[in-house]
Amino acid sequence: MSFLLLFALAAVQASDQDWNCADPQTQTEMNACAAIDFRRADAELNRLWPSVIASERAADREINRGYDDRPTGEEMLRRAQRAWVTFRDAHCTVEGYENRGGTMEPLVYNTCRAQLTRERIAQLSAPEQ
Repeated sequence: MSFLLLFALAAVQASDQDWNCADPQTQTEMNACAAIDFRRADAELNRLWPSVIASERAADREINRGYDDRPTGEEMLRRAQRAWVTFRDAHCTVEGYENRGGTMEPLVYNTCRAQLTRERIAQLSAPEQ
């Protein structure tokens, strides 16, 4: 196992309260705080998801299956979300590669994931046009 991976695992295993995320001073703190920020954004997305799915299910009940046999909105939303997670993680990996192997790579990766996750929350929360 690489040193960088061991370092990242040790940072993640420490509790959130062990880090000064209000004013991180070291690269280790910055990396840990970026991971914490991503976990919080991801938790927010996971809290939102059931209501988004419920809304799609309600809309799906209005589908006239005598005329429309396409996949439901729920099915397509689930497909889109799986594709979005794959995109988010791959895109942020590439962004992290700007610092590939360096101590900033986890910071860039997790900052990107937190940002894209918050953008996705905004997309899923926006009222339908």
